[in-house]
Formats: sequence, C-alpha cells, structure tokens
Amino acid sequence: MTTGMNRPVRAAITSAFFALVMAALAGCSFQDEEKIWEISGGIFGTRYHINVVLHEDEERLRNLASGIQEELQSVDQAMSTWKDDSELSRFNQKSDQSQWTEVSGPLFEVLSEARRIAEMTDGALDITIGPVVNLWGFGPDARPETVPGEDALTRALAETGWQHLELDAGRQAIRSEIPLYLDLSAIAKGYGVDVVARYLDKQGVAAYLVEVGGEVRVNGRKPDGSAWKLAVEQPVENGREVNRIVALESQAMATSGDYRNYYESEGQRYSHTIDPKTGRPIQHRLASVTVISESSMTADGLATAFNVMGHERAMALATRENIPAYFIVRAEDGGFESHQTPAFGSYRVQ
Repeated sequence: MTTGMNRPVRAAITSAFFALVMAALAGCSFQDEEKIWEISGGIFGTRYHINVVLHEDEERLRNLASGIQEELQSVDQAMSTWKDDSELSRFNQKSDQSQWTEVSGPLFEVLSEARRIAEMTDGALDITIGPVVNLWGFGPDARPETVPGEDALTRALAETGWQHLELDAGRQAIRSEIPLYLDLSAIAKGYGVDVVARYLDKQGVAAYLVEVGGEVRVNGRKPDGSAWKLAVEQPVENGREVNRIVALESQAMATSGDYRNYYESEGQRYSHTIDPKTGRPIQHRLASVTVISESSMTADGLATAFNVMGHERAMALATRENIPAYFIVRAEDGGFESHQTPAFGSYRVQ
C-alpha cells in the first residue's frame, strides 16, 4: 500500500514536477475574456494547485481560495492518522472496536470505496495494513535499524485484514471484532481532490484542474477550447522525464510507483508499497501504473492496488473491468516497456 499522504518531501517533489509540466503545457492565460487562475496551498503534509478558468474577479478568487482550504481541512480532520484528534484516529485509539461507531458521511464514503476496491482486487488495497507499514519504517514511526524478522511480521499481520472491518450503511457506522489501525493514505488524498471538485461545481466554476500531491481531476476545457493535458512521469530515480501525455476533459488521474519512496539495507532495496498478503515490500518489475476514472478517490485507490498486484494480474483485471490503465514495466535490458488497457488508448496524446 502506498503511504504518501503525509510525507512532505516526496509530495513536494511530485507537485513541483506537476507544476513545471503544467506550466509548459497550459501557460497562464489565453484570452482577455477568461484566464486560468491558480490557487495553491498546503494540506495533508503536501501541496495543492488548483487552476480555475474565470473572468478576472479578485474577490471571487479570494472566496474560492478560502472555501477550498476549508474543504480540505475538513477532510484532513476526518481522515488523518497524523492528527491524534481526527475522527479516524479516535476510532484507531479504541481498545474495543466491537461496538458500532457512527462516523461522518465523508469518512463512511471513503471506507466504503476502499472496501469495494479491496473486494475487486482480492485485498491488494488494504486500509488495515498500517501496523506492517509502520514496522517497515514507512509510517509515522521511526525507520527500523534492521529489517523486520519473520516473528515480528507474523505478529503485525495478525493485526490486519480488511475483512475484519464491518460497515453498516443504514447506521453509517463501523466496527471490528479485533482492534484495527485504519490508514487511508492510499485513497483519502484522492478523495480530497473530489471534494474540491464538488465545491467548485457548486460555486459555478465550469472549467478547472485540481491537483493535490500529484492526484488530479479536471473538468471542462481551457479558454482556448483545448483539453487539459497531463504528463505521465517516466519512473526514473534521478531527474524528471515525461513518458506520455494524456488529454482529459472530465476525468481524474492517479499514478502509483515504487521509484521515489524506498530505502536500502545491506544492498537490498525496500519499496514503500507493501503487499498486504505477504507483509513485505513489492518485488515485481512494475515501476508505475496510471489509472483514469471519474473519481480521483477511485483512481487513487486502484492505482495503489494495481501497483501491489503487478503488471500481469492488474492488466488482466483492468482490461476485464474496462478500466483505463497504463503500466510502465522495467525491462530486462534495464530500460522500460509500456502496456495499456484498451480503455486507456483514447486518452493518449503522445
């Protein structure tokens, strides 16, 4: 599972690359009548960049900026594992989680989608894997001095399992027979993007691009009538390169990869993406996967799950479910090869 929602350094680098690409592709303005205005700020330990197409109106822009920040802060207060008083943290802190606990609508929505994706991917997305992630040093806890042993992994895995979390839609409540530590970092950032998009829709903004820590959702078109163009990054560890450009009009896009957040111990590389079945960092040749969906939350969660599954299993599932997905795989000669589902082809520009 990817654990980047609150890792400032990684997220800042991702956003910086995104901003450079968008500056090259989009520019700042196109016509006197309408311009692309940027609203930016910080949340979830990362940065957000929102482009809105509007006539010049400073007061409206200030109001939008204030509203966007409030919307994102509400998501953070509900779903952060870094805030001891967040709604999610309060549930995690319960020693007895067997009684039904009513939760807010946003939190229940994200938990429900996480469960749906877990069922679809045979548990490749598991929001209960936090104890194992922390054991490997990719969570809030300090990085271990040694690689976790079998006994420690077995104990940590015994505290996980998405099947243990029960959801009651009627009560909008959750419970678990065993104490669980829920971590939504693989899906909540995408949900934050969706929340901002809904807010902009309500405010009558017809064309926009919302990006939070690398997760993106767009609507409408730019002032010159063209679609929003986004870059799929080449998965290289040093520098920034573009692998493909895709054009979107009313979709979301998310990418998950193992080439930024990792560490090495005794010559062995350990990815931050943990396989919930084994409790170990992934070892396959899939370097990154990009998913397009109507919802950024869904794209975010699926990208993480597909990254865990590996290219062949994920490609088969995405093709069967008609999901637009693009895979960059490490070749035996040290280069990269790309694969895409049939549904992805219509979005590629180059």
